[in-house]
Amino acid sequence: MKNTLRLLQVMQKLRDPESGCSWDRRQDFSSLIPYTLEEAYEVVDAIERDDMQDLKSELGDLLFQVVFHAQLAEEQGLFDFEQVAEGVADKLIRRHPHVFSDVVYASETEQHQAWELLKASERAEKEAENHTILSGVAKNLPALVQCKKIQDRAANHGFDWNEVEPVFDKVLEELEEVKEAWNSGDQQHIEEEIGDLLLIAVNLARHMQVEPEQALKKSTQKFIRRFEYIENKVLRSGREVKQCELNELDRLWNEAKISLKKL
Repeated sequence: MKNTLRLLQVMQKLRDPESGCSWDRRQDFSSLIPYTLEEAYEVVDAIERDDMQDLKSELGDLLFQVVFHAQLAEEQGLFDFEQVAEGVADKLIRRHPHVFSDVVYASETEQHQAWELLKASERAEKEAENHTILSGVAKNLPALVQCKKIQDRAANHGFDWNEVEPVFDKVLEELEEVKEAWNSGDQQHIEEEIGDLLLIAVNLARHMQVEPEQALKKSTQKFIRRFEYIENKVLRSGREVKQCELNELDRLWNEAKISLKKL
């Protein structure tokens, strides 16, 4: 606890109107948004690289963002860090009655359903006047994350297929509509249909218990490794990638798939 108190005191000193840091004094909730997002992504990056020393550092940077926002709120008489900690502790206890009380769930599915019902109840209290089923999902989430959360919310209210087969059919249907849009030459229509295809791809991922954001990140990293393999091969021949014929690049791509799979 003494280090938590020390961190709060450091934050107060940074914001001191007379002796604080000019940069820290200039910040507000909105100006901190990009830094908060960046620190969250850097935590994820450290985890994915399995770098625990870096994770410790990045968690500290993310905690600093929480402390910074809480300091701003305290200065405006809104709330303070203690109230933030109290609120999340209360929420965790409330959402885990099977741990903090004598409630027993028959399965993880039943536990998940109870969790979603409790969150829905909390949202209803929070947005009593303008509550809708899909309200409360943050609008600035990464697109794939937001899409999945929206679909999960709709599915919890019965708006979803009960099995995966119809989703496969819908993927093919949306792909055909993308082709039709392409043939029309209408760029706005093409964008719309590509969006629909991506949305149904997220639905397919959900039905297969795959996190679409993580799946795409892994595939992107796989693409990077394979492309770098091609680039290194080409550079050793004294050329650049753009000087190669597509059939040669395709051959090297297939070679990369085989070679990198063995690593």
